[in-house]
Amino acid sequence: MVKNMLTGLQAAVLGGDARQLEIIRKLTELDAKIYLAGFDQLEQSFTGAVKETLEDVPFEQLDAIILPVAGLQATGEIETIFSDKNLRLTEDMLKRTPPNCKIFTGISPALLSNLAEKAGRQLIKLFDRDDVAIYNSIPTAEGTVMMAIQHTDITIHGSEVVVLGMGRVGISVARIFKSLGAEVKLGARRSEHLARAIEMGLTPFQIGRLENEVKTADIIINTIPHQVVTASAIASMQAHALIIDLASKPGGTDFRFAEKRGIKAILALGLPGLVAPKTAGQILAKVLVDLLKEDA
Repeated sequence: MVKNMLTGLQAAVLGGDARQLEIIRKLTELDAKIYLAGFDQLEQSFTGAVKETLEDVPFEQLDAIILPVAGLQATGEIETIFSDKNLRLTEDMLKRTPPNCKIFTGISPALLSNLAEKAGRQLIKLFDRDDVAIYNSIPTAEGTVMMAIQHTDITIHGSEVVVLGMGRVGISVARIFKSLGAEVKLGARRSEHLARAIEMGLTPFQIGRLENEVKTADIIINTIPHQVVTASAIASMQAHALIIDLASKPGGTDFRFAEKRGIKAILALGLPGLVAPKTAGQILAKVLVDLLKEDA
């Protein structure tokens, strides 16, 4: 393989959304040979990329399989917006690949992990990487602002916003809302996270005090992937409060009680791909190329 290029590499991109187009574009620019399955309705063409049915993909020649960010659906099918045909990845297909073939996905449902394990192929979950998560926190934060504007009748400037969690997404979300003039409270458990919140000019509080802290909040944004926005916390909120839950499915909010209480609560999954698919695809493409070059 030519240095800084992917000449000689063969990969299959199976389904996906607009983010995949940036991956395909980058790989073909670097002279990789790409097989596309689940793209029969895509009018755009890429030099070096060939459309195939899933059954006709030459799995025996592949160095990499690139799946949508969600991996496989619960039914075992591969999601794609560029075809109305059903795509189903099988254990036999994976076993036909060379032993060094790697499978790339965003996240990995149990079904996909089991398939890769049975086939003896390495599965790489891009969303588990710190660099991807940090890059993705930017469009996630911007998408959260968009949702806050769409679903409230007040300005962000001067509003009271509670952000729960001081991880990679929580930091970006808190920073952007503060920069827009909101009064931002940051709920966390670890003392170093509370200290960081003070350094950022935020008002920190322990998660255990959430019921008191949300009483005057206009917007509550959760990034913690287990239920922290409980019924008792929701009962303390103002009627106009908006909950935006950014945690992975099923989120960290008691959505049933929120609906009963008349509080609008939104589980906002996959914001990077919704609000900025080009940027989100470029993020994945960059990391993917770096990983493939490491193996060269």
